[in-house]
Amino acid sequence: MNYGARRALTQFIRKNPNRSLLTQRWSSTSETRQWSTPLAQTLANAMKVTGPIPIAAFMRQVLTSPDGGYYTTRPEGGGEVFGKKGDFVTSPEISQVFGELIGVWTIAEWIGQGRKRHGVQLMEVGPGKGTLMDDMLRTFRNFKTFTSSIEAIYLVEASATLREVQRQRLCGDAPMVETDIGHKSTCKYFDVPVVWVEDIRLLPHEEDKTPFIFAHEFFDALPIHAFESVPPSPENQQPEITEIMTPIGPTKLHKPLKPANTPQWRELLVTLNPKAVEENLPDEPEFKLTLAKASTPSSLVIPEISERYRALKSQPGAAIEVSPESRIYASDFARRIGGASEPPRTIARKGAPAPATAAKRAPSGAALIMDYGTMSTIPINSLRGIQRHKNVPPLSAPGQVDVSADVDFTSLAESALEASEGVEVHGPVEQGDFLTAMGIAERMKQLLKGVPDEERKTLESGWKRLVEKNAMGKIYKVMTIIPENSGRRRPVGFGGSI
Repeated sequence: MNYGARRALTQFIRKNPNRSLLTQRWSSTSETRQWSTPLAQTLANAMKVTGPIPIAAFMRQVLTSPDGGYYTTRPEGGGEVFGKKGDFVTSPEISQVFGELIGVWTIAEWIGQGRKRHGVQLMEVGPGKGTLMDDMLRTFRNFKTFTSSIEAIYLVEASATLREVQRQRLCGDAPMVETDIGHKSTCKYFDVPVVWVEDIRLLPHEEDKTPFIFAHEFFDALPIHAFESVPPSPENQQPEITEIMTPIGPTKLHKPLKPANTPQWRELLVTLNPKAVEENLPDEPEFKLTLAKASTPSSLVIPEISERYRALKSQPGAAIEVSPESRIYASDFARRIGGASEPPRTIARKGAPAPATAAKRAPSGAALIMDYGTMSTIPINSLRGIQRHKNVPPLSAPGQVDVSADVDFTSLAESALEASEGVEVHGPVEQGDFLTAMGIAERMKQLLKGVPDEERKTLESGWKRLVEKNAMGKIYKVMTIIPENSGRRRPVGFGGSI
């Protein structure tokens, strides 16, 4: 033991004579415990070293870890994610009409923007099994002028397994090859490249392009941070700090850190459950949520990024959920469509994606975001887990449960408008209202003509599920980001027409 460590240990014992050093060690029971999944044990081992972790860190690991993540590795284990055989069913999987109408919406917006004849890009983040894009591409075949303007199809997908599923559906027998930024193949419907990247920021921002971006049930899976405001009472704050511990021992501060006398945000963290880990009780959950006893870097910074959050800080007991990553994606969408509000402050490294230009001479394109979430309020207590079409505890069976949270649509709109002066936002509107305005009832009448009774019942129940107020029609919302036009033209589905 070096001198600094020995001094630190002596200092700790002197100040805490009645505290056992063994209280911070997990018993050997945790080593022999039968964990629910291999990833659960990996997370537990990490927490024994680092302590509790933010919900965002937990979500990122259980959903996209290369070693047992839900989306990245689960299909390889024989279990599907989407569809009746998976854990949940998405709107495109329920009825082909959903994807067809999204395709029609795209055509309508393209017409409304003057029918761009070249440079059109189709982008989808989190494309799942590729069902939505496939239905859209089949619809586009009926509009030759539009398809001739398409330059490329970009899919943002982190899972190698899902990339292969998407390739088979969208590209048929065309092989997939590696590129500098990801992978590439050729669309089976018309001769344009299909490009896969793991992050949309790998795609360059280009001045003369018209991107149509689609995000269906994507934002709900992005990591969130949860915070609660606590009053400045003695039990919720530390005493005045006069010294800190450094690698060479305790060091006195020139200016003591005084305790706060106003409400403070505390982060909700994921921690090990002692009853499960120490006592090895089989019915106890392995992980649980706990409120941080002191401020964390996240609680000091993240709730300050918006006035909506800052306004609640003074109300002890107020709770908020924030997804910084969602705000980054919404900002990226807006810059691709309208250009950046400010010129880039850094110069891209050689070979790295080009940063967004300061402005776009003629903003063009659109983003359509479809997900479940709140119309205007800040989400709270929305973390959920789904397995085999049933709600389960979100912290259970890491890597085997889909973990998600409500989308804060107002936050997405706020981020988009801050990122680009060249865009405006419409919505959110309820999915049922959007699909009705797009003509889902009329389209279904066409499809149901001459259909046998048994198949008719399936088709009818499917499309009604998409629009009914006691089902997906109300729970799911739709929002769009389009080029700024001072509100002169509202997009189709949001009060406008072609």
